[in-house]
Order: sequence, then C-alpha cells, then structure tokens
Amino acid sequence: MLKTQKTKMAKTFAAVAIISTSLFAGGISAQAAGGSTEKPAVQEWGFKGPFGTYDRPAMQRGYQVYKESCSSCHALEHLSFRHLGDKGGPFYDANFPNPNDNPVIKAFAKDWEVSDIDQDSGDPIDRPGIPADGFPDIFPNAIAAAASNGGAVPPDLSLIVPARTGGADYVYALLTGYDEVPHDFHLSEGMNYNTYFEGNQLAMARPLFDDAVEYADGTKATTEQMARDVVEFLSWAGDPKMEVRKKVGFATFLFLFIFALLLFMTYKEVWRNVDH
Repeated sequence: MLKTQKTKMAKTFAAVAIISTSLFAGGISAQAAGGSTEKPAVQEWGFKGPFGTYDRPAMQRGYQVYKESCSSCHALEHLSFRHLGDKGGPFYDANFPNPNDNPVIKAFAKDWEVSDIDQDSGDPIDRPGIPADGFPDIFPNAIAAAASNGGAVPPDLSLIVPARTGGADYVYALLTGYDEVPHDFHLSEGMNYNTYFEGNQLAMARPLFDDAVEYADGTKATTEQMARDVVEFLSWAGDPKMEVRKKVGFATFLFLFIFALLLFMTYKEVWRNVDH
C-alpha cells in the first residue's frame, strides 16, 4: 500500500515537473520568436454598468458589418431573424410589435438562403429566409469549416462576447490588432500577425478595412468604428434581454428598499410607547 502511494506521488511530481518545464520552455520560445501578447485596453461601452443600455444606431451598423464582413465564415447559431425586431433589438419597431410582421425583418431574412424540405417531393431545397427562421449555418460541418479556413473552425459569434471576461474589449482589440510582422518574429504559413491574440498568430485574416462598408447613416466607416459597431451588435446578440433584466432588477431593488423602510417605520410606531 505504501509502495503504491509512493509510486503515485512520484508520478504526480514527474507530471508537475514536465508541465512546468513545458510552460517555461514555451515562454522562452515565445520570447525568442519576438512575440508579446498585449492586454486589451478597457473601452467605454454604453451597455456597461447597472443602468447601461445598448446603442441602437451602433447595433444597426454592427449588423451591417456582420452581414457584409463576417457572415461568410461566422454563424449566429443562437439567434433567429425575428430576434432583430424584438423589443430591445436593433430593429425594433413599435408599429410592428410582432417582428414576424416587420417589413425590415422580412427583408433581412429574405437576404439569406435557408435549407428546407420541399413539401411536395421531400427533396432538400434552399429557400429565402423568413423571420421565424434561425440564422443558417455557414458550413455543412466542422470539417468543411476547417478546410475553408486554414484548418481552424470559425467560432460562432452569437456568444463570443459573453464567453469571456472583458469580452467586448477583447473582441474590439482583436479586430483592430492586426499589424505588420516584427522582423524577429517567425509567422507560420497561412497565419496572420495579431498583437492581442495569444501567441500573436491568428488563422483568421484581417476582416475589417477602412471604408469596407458604406453606412446608410453617413457614419465614417473606419476600422475602429466598424469594430465598435460590430461589438455593440454582438454584445446584444449574446445578451438580448440585458436591458429588461436591468429594469426588473432596479424595480425589485426599489420595491425592497421601500418595503424595508415601511417595516422600519411600522416597527418604530408599534414600539414607540413601550418601555424598555
């Protein structure tokens, strides 16, 4: 029994030693390659804080950036077209409380091809989308996705912002972090240099360039502006009920505060003339 415990302890120490050595060697290799991953700067976002709200015009522009610059590789698996027109969504219209009736949402959905089954023959078909449809998959499977993107499967963007702490800052930094390769850095074939991505090597090519889209509201489409707009849209996509949740939370807090105050005043009144 004792021998078995000693053997397990020896294996554990060996594993720790190997991992520590590997991490140390990896750090030395990264430094030797000239790589240094920068920490994303903290940005000002209107949706942060207990009273934060989404910027509707920015979300609308962000959807355009996603559609024109990101949707060829990245899906929005957890969203349907109708969500764009829900209350709190980027294209909500009080005249059409049911987003299935919203002509803007209908037009957006019609821009996409959705896989379906022919109701007469049973054959698979592609048809224009309707508001009730979910955003379609970009690739038929992960193998096809990796084959089209240098071996890397593009992540789903519907939860990309809430998936990590400081997600909005990170995604913004990543989109604006493409740079020239340092002379002492070895960039693998098919990779792109990014100052904020771990290891500085990213399979995704730079997606945003100045004037890559033409905003309908006349906003200048700089890389930084487009990055902020698409992050605003993706932040909403990852938490579309945020504003409602904050309003309910504030109302609940206010109710509890008033209730506690009334209880205290009642207590003081009831025990006012009681000798202690």
